[in-house]
Amino acid sequence: MKALTLLYAFLGGAIVGAGAALLLAPEKGEDLRNRICKVLRKKGIKISDDEVDALVAELAGAEA
Repeated sequence: MKALTLLYAFLGGAIVGAGAALLLAPEKGEDLRNRICKVLRKKGIKISDDEVDALVAELAGAEA
């Protein structure tokens, strides 16, 4: 009976963890780039999609 209880606890934890991961996952890269463009344009900064891609690549390289 203890093994079955342990299995249920493990499966319950896995389900809760998977749900939390789906809820807290960051948004897709394309959506984030669009949001960056909108924010910069609201601030009066004109930027193309290629420039945003270059900026994202530069920032991603700085974190590594």
